[in-house]
Amino acid sequence: MSVFDHHAFDNHEKVAFFHDEKTGLKAIIAVHNTHLGPALGGCRMWPYANSEEALNDVLRLSKGMSYKSAMANLKLGGGKSVIIGNPREHKTDDMMRAMGEAVQSMGGKYITAEDSGISVQDLRAMAERSDYIAGTHANFRYDGAKADGNPAPSTAYGVFVGLKASVQHAMNCELEGVSVAIQGLGHVGWRLAEHLHKEGAKLYVTDIYPDNLDKARQQFGATVVEPEEILALDVDVVAPCAMGAILNDDSIANLRAKVVAGAANNQLAEERHGEVLREKGILYAPDYVINAGGVIDIYHQKTDSTADALKAHLEGIGETLVEIYQRAEQKQVATNTESNLIAEERFLNQA
Repeated sequence: MSVFDHHAFDNHEKVAFFHDEKTGLKAIIAVHNTHLGPALGGCRMWPYANSEEALNDVLRLSKGMSYKSAMANLKLGGGKSVIIGNPREHKTDDMMRAMGEAVQSMGGKYITAEDSGISVQDLRAMAERSDYIAGTHANFRYDGAKADGNPAPSTAYGVFVGLKASVQHAMNCELEGVSVAIQGLGHVGWRLAEHLHKEGAKLYVTDIYPDNLDKARQQFGATVVEPEEILALDVDVVAPCAMGAILNDDSIANLRAKVVAGAANNQLAEERHGEVLREKGILYAPDYVINAGGVIDIYHQKTDSTADALKAHLEGIGETLVEIYQRAEQKQVATNTESNLIAEERFLNQA
């Protein structure tokens, strides 16, 4: 099947496939839209079942980045890259250098950064072969802590701010005693759990790595549940922080939460599922709005900015979400529908 016929293809400007036999690299780079600026989006390494699954992910993720940057008021476009393979078993420095060469071949149309399965060290290896790698270092962190280039702290803080605003809007309360089910304890999910624990939220967690679960049980008093149980728990909030497309007809039918607000990209299996959530009375925080902290961080690091300016921008995520909720309620439409309209006005009008 041609990429042009793929169901996730959405007038992407460029989709490139890369293979390096020596290092085992199998990667795809997708650039969705560059009307507002060069396409910035992280590189994800994941043990996809096949190339079709990887292509579907990179097409959806790159499109999401166009919307994310537009809603965050950044002069950036949307792009993403994926590497097929298990990062704990197959990743090597040579493979990362080969990925750097792939990014370099895009001529600056695409700038990559960290995502699932990729670390700052990996980005530094890519940067040996490319001028278009972001997140290898940072001048500051939003909280004044030592910065190493990893944008995950900003992503997690933005999700926390957005989740808190969503709970206030839907339940008219603070986070003390609110029950939150976190799906995935990676770089962002773990930090989100830290923020929520400090606010007194009751945590339920699941992850594919047992050591993460053991730590969450010990440090946060979290209740560990099986992956297939997490979305159907009787909790106030579900926070998807792993892979996308987890909100579908089956999972939504079993949802008992009042709010869905998490870090994962492309949480809706299809756009229509936003309306399904609305009809069920569940408040959905559009993923590309609530999880924009990482790209906001990278943008501030590349400009003449400050930690205070970065923190203020991150805290604006909550305000943006409330505006979306209010507009969606007035029009009686799904929150993702209203958010999409706002984003498209911004990046399509620049064509």
